[in-house]
Amino acid sequence: MRRRSFLNIASTGALSALALAQSVSAQMGGMPRGGMGAMMGRLPPFRSGLPTGLPLPHLGTLANQSAVLGDFEGTLVASPYNASLVSDRTTELWGYNGQYPGPVIELREGQRVAITFANRLDLESTIHWHGLAVPADQDGSPMDPVDPHTDRLYTFEVPIGSAGTYWYHPHAHETNTLQVGHGLAAPLIVRSSDDPLQGLSERTLMVTSLGLDSNAQVITGSTSMSGMGAMMMPGMSELLVNGRRLPVHTVTPGATERWRIINATADRYLRLSLDGHYFAVVGTDGGLLDQPLPGLSEWLLAPAQRVEIVVSMNTRRSTRYALRDLGYGGAMNGGSDIELMTVQTSGAVALAPVELPRILRPIVALGPATVQQQVALSGAGMGMTGAFLINGKRFDMDRVDLETVVGRVELWEIVNASFMDHPIHIHGTQFQLVGRTVRGVPIAAALPGWFDTVNVPAGETVTIKTQQMLPGKRMFHCHLLPHEDAGMMAVLDVRAAAS
Repeated sequence: MRRRSFLNIASTGALSALALAQSVSAQMGGMPRGGMGAMMGRLPPFRSGLPTGLPLPHLGTLANQSAVLGDFEGTLVASPYNASLVSDRTTELWGYNGQYPGPVIELREGQRVAITFANRLDLESTIHWHGLAVPADQDGSPMDPVDPHTDRLYTFEVPIGSAGTYWYHPHAHETNTLQVGHGLAAPLIVRSSDDPLQGLSERTLMVTSLGLDSNAQVITGSTSMSGMGAMMMPGMSELLVNGRRLPVHTVTPGATERWRIINATADRYLRLSLDGHYFAVVGTDGGLLDQPLPGLSEWLLAPAQRVEIVVSMNTRRSTRYALRDLGYGGAMNGGSDIELMTVQTSGAVALAPVELPRILRPIVALGPATVQQQVALSGAGMGMTGAFLINGKRFDMDRVDLETVVGRVELWEIVNASFMDHPIHIHGTQFQLVGRTVRGVPIAAALPGWFDTVNVPAGETVTIKTQQMLPGKRMFHCHLLPHEDAGMMAVLDVRAAAS
């Protein structure tokens, strides 16, 4: 995937930091709203008994086993294992290489990759390299399952220009909520040789949700307000950072850090804020922006989305701050103010802040669209017992729902006629936001960046520009995993261009 620029139909340069934050927040999915989601969000949060206050762990890295210089070769084993999460209890998790979250995969642009996936589960699974433009037969879609207790080799080349924050997870038919909810998810970082921020201290923060019953066994399903099951049992999960509840991240006062934040929950929106701090957004799903967006106090991260932020810590010594999920009241998605992580400044002498480059990585324009497609989102029933539909149909992997041609730039109008928000993910490419329509009023996009997942609020229309560069059948779907499992997924057939 080559970097291309965003069609700059609305300049953000003249906006103040506050106005920009409001504009971007609205573009990314709207400001918090009231209604049933807000009402349910006031219920007391579930407490699982998970310990708090432990140090924020560095996630393990998948070892490179390749004997060829410059290539990457590794092995991922998905299997059940027992973990001691709660005192006097043993919890069965499913993990990659016995870790929760799984090991970080660090790759470089242009690198040849070969990863053996050993499925030691009692059900079909896959590995989907979320956000990476890899060949269709290496994408880990539900059309290419790996049978229980069998192995599969994934091979691909990391696209030039794809440096950014990604993640990997299963994409098995109708069991994604179950598998991700049991712990099968992990970060994937692609690095470039010319990263303008490579000198900054860096942390990867993977936010997951884990629900445990009274016996400390995993419960899955819709854990937010995305279905009837959740309406009956809201908030029955804990939000964890790098596998821990309320971990403590100790930093030097004044330190400037780059945080790669991944929303790897099955169905939770995260409205992120750090007490006493503003931050700069420097990257989204597909990597760095063209320039930093400074002075922001919050950021909405829909399920499956990623954001890279740079924060300069307060210079006060021995002071505690909280990274929070402020709660998102958008259309049936409940939530309240929840602390995710404690940031503790040490007693050391404060560091001087680091000035960010004015230009991060130029983004080149996709160019004019030659075809327009419409994607209509709807629900055929309430909650987990009803289907969630795309263009009036429930997912059928043997049916082609939309067609495109390699290299063709298309304008997609994603129309949400349902009463719930839906974060829509497209496999095989990154796309650009063009604008959205609210109550019949078009609003130009305020954020020039690359995305593979966009939140489409209830009753609104989001317009994107998209281009597929590799042939084959691709999925597009809601990344609220209970919705995906209930049918809100479709097949895009990418045909080779005529010679």
